[in-house]
Amino acid sequence: MAQYVKKDDDRDEEAEYSPFSGIEKGAVLQEARVFNDPQLDSRRCSQVITKLLYLLNQGDTFTKTEATEVFFSVTKLFQARDIGLRRMVYLIIKELSPSADEVIIVTSSLMKDMNSKTDVYRANAIRVLCRITDGTLLTQIERYLKQAIVDKNPVVASAALVSGIHLLQTNPEIVKRWSNEVQEAVQSRAALVQFHALALLQQIRQNDRLAVSKLVTSLTKGTVRSPLAQCLLIRYTSQVIRESSTNSQTGDRPFYDYLEGCLRHKSEMVIFEAARAITELSGVTSRELTPAITVLQLFLSSSKPVLRFAAVRTLNKVAMTHPMAVTTCNIDMESLISDQNRSIATLAITTLLKTGNESGVDRLMKQITNFMSDIADEFKIVVVDAIRSLCLKFPLKFRTLMGFLSNILREEGGFEYKKAIVDSIVTIIREIPDAKESGLLHLCEFIEDCEFTYLSTQILHFLGIEGPKTSDPSKYIRYIYNRVILENATVRASAVSTLAKFGAMVDALKPRIFVLLRRCLYDNDDEVRDRATLYLNTIGGDGSVVETDKDVKEFLFGALDLPLANLETSLKNYEPSEEPFDIRSVSREVKSQPFAEKKAAAAKKATGLGAPPVGPTSTVDTYDKLLLSIPEFSTFGQLFKSSAPVELTEAETEYAVNVVKHIFDRHVVFQYNCTNTIPEQLLEDVTILVDASEAEEFEEVATKPLKSLPYDTPGQTYVAFEKPEGVPAVGKFSNVLRFMVKEVDPSTGEAEEDGVEDEYQLEEFEVVAADYMLKVGVSNFRNAWESLGPDFERVDEYGLGPRESLKEAVSTVINLLGMQPCEGTEVVAANSRSHTCLLSGVYIGNVKVLVRLSFGVDSAKEVAMKLAVRSEDEGVSDAIHELVAN
Repeated sequence: MAQYVKKDDDRDEEAEYSPFSGIEKGAVLQEARVFNDPQLDSRRCSQVITKLLYLLNQGDTFTKTEATEVFFSVTKLFQARDIGLRRMVYLIIKELSPSADEVIIVTSSLMKDMNSKTDVYRANAIRVLCRITDGTLLTQIERYLKQAIVDKNPVVASAALVSGIHLLQTNPEIVKRWSNEVQEAVQSRAALVQFHALALLQQIRQNDRLAVSKLVTSLTKGTVRSPLAQCLLIRYTSQVIRESSTNSQTGDRPFYDYLEGCLRHKSEMVIFEAARAITELSGVTSRELTPAITVLQLFLSSSKPVLRFAAVRTLNKVAMTHPMAVTTCNIDMESLISDQNRSIATLAITTLLKTGNESGVDRLMKQITNFMSDIADEFKIVVVDAIRSLCLKFPLKFRTLMGFLSNILREEGGFEYKKAIVDSIVTIIREIPDAKESGLLHLCEFIEDCEFTYLSTQILHFLGIEGPKTSDPSKYIRYIYNRVILENATVRASAVSTLAKFGAMVDALKPRIFVLLRRCLYDNDDEVRDRATLYLNTIGGDGSVVETDKDVKEFLFGALDLPLANLETSLKNYEPSEEPFDIRSVSREVKSQPFAEKKAAAAKKATGLGAPPVGPTSTVDTYDKLLLSIPEFSTFGQLFKSSAPVELTEAETEYAVNVVKHIFDRHVVFQYNCTNTIPEQLLEDVTILVDASEAEEFEEVATKPLKSLPYDTPGQTYVAFEKPEGVPAVGKFSNVLRFMVKEVDPSTGEAEEDGVEDEYQLEEFEVVAADYMLKVGVSNFRNAWESLGPDFERVDEYGLGPRESLKEAVSTVINLLGMQPCEGTEVVAANSRSHTCLLSGVYIGNVKVLVRLSFGVDSAKEVAMKLAVRSEDEGVSDAIHELVAN
């Protein structure tokens, strides 16, 4: 017995004990002849059908002849009286999915079974008939199906309802005629029948929002008894809540009381479903969250692993948007760190990392250190990502967190795990200037013993960008040159480029770099030798130590100012000739990207090493090159800021349009991103007519229309305005989309020659004061505040009037100023009566600004605020106060 258990537990040998191992299609088809025996052996027939089903589910395909032979043989088994065999027959007929001319053979037998006195026959016959029949036969058996829906036997009723759910995809008109019977089945006392009936009824009405709302309204009054149906109803209720608006007078959501009532249900799954639904409500408030968090907290201490997992997973999601609401559960979650289920433990740790306060970081790191060695790489990656977020939230704790990341970087692990750690360290270095030197040294130590070529080359590239900017760049040279001596050709080539970057950027290191690069001229790899030769000749061909020319730096290490896709296309189209390839011939116009590709690209957004160098102006750099390539805007100077896209149309309208506001010193350019969502139309000569009558300080100076806008391919059109130099002018803009519409032939995809002019009214948008403020964080606010000094400090107090909460007041002021919250001070503790918020940014004209906000709230919810501003310009400090005062 002990030996048997041991073998059963041995995962590697588990395949040897499969009853289906080694079976072949040919042999099983031979065995299927047993179906034709005069004296049927029910047990043997069941075994053969089981093997056939196994083959079909493993992906084996039967030829038309084989399937037909098996099907006709199986039909003979209807004469057997064995109930078990009959159920197997139903299964194999469903899997074989006979063609229309073969269905007729079994239809009479199945219809006979559908009216049988044996309920198991009736239920299965209904399922099979609905699976294999077409619309013609369906009308003949519709009467029987309606009767089955309201049958007293729950097995039969459920079979008919489930069949209806499947048939709704192929024959919706027939199924919609069953509404009365399905409505009656919703009142059934059988749990499964009620569940299936509700699912079918909702699908029948799903395209009618009013009908779904009425259904939810009637059922939430207490007629649903089945816990499964109750869970389904909660989901439908959530959908109705999402689609309906909040009561503007009372602020109450429709059906919220129902969801809250479900938290007191006797079934655990209903309680959880209701709690999850509440946490996923859009714009959910702390008051609405509290009862849901309370029941999830109780589940954390449950004896059932599935409940603990469900609760901690939901709390983990809530912590992303409402970390303060989850802090009450921290003590319970700390006990889950040692849970036997590693998934639960990982979720508990990542949630604690999101909700913990700065003082508890060290204690949490000690607990995680013991935990990391026990979990798989996939869970470790989740923890690493959470630690990165925590470090960005509490920048002053970067030493503790960076130390932890460097320790686990030295431990064993796969590529994805190591890459996640390196990406996290890189992100911390980019976001927290004080972490740069220690972070770079950790990465240097890692590449000394790194087995992954990709990571080594990426770290070397990053080192070449950031290393020369440090206080002592020479300390990294040893690590880089070691790669030239010890690594493969790919890493050696990357190391040569990194050395050259140090030589180009740090004049004092040039003599040492030249010596090292000359040694690389004797490398046995072509790429390494070629790179060394190029860098020696461009950086200092004569060996003299002079400052590297700016053009040389740009040529060797500058960003490519043209789209890679365009370069690739031009190279493919280039035909070798006496004329060399001219890079100036490559188009700099950014081609429109189809919507689906754009969404996929956004989902795979790179971070860490894979991301381009991130800074406060990374988005601006992208837009800057785009706008410079447009002649109409090339004289506007340096781009200061580009806003996030503002939607000008509702979702699922004929045309999707959003606008990005590009701020220059004397100009504002509106970039309208347009998408045509109608397949049968082609739009041409697309322009935006902008009415700036409510923006008196702006004057329109240039437009760039869009020549063509095919279906599902976004394009851009631009309108530029002039404004007073350096002034944060504000105003409201009305917009009309004007275009020539041409019909497209769906079969050929070609558009008609003649078109019709048309217009489409868009939403208004505003240029506000926050558009002239760039969000730029500081790692140590106190040091930055003191370094600016009190010369241009302005302090005043303001009354903000009655507010829903202190959190709402803080959020409003942050959005008004458009500045970057520092050190996690944007998070307001629940039920707090006072709060201090620290903000930093750069005002138009590249003026550094720091703001210290002190809030207080009285019993009448009246909020008072003290505003202290320090900046490099007296006028900017005054402008911030004027903005709040107005």
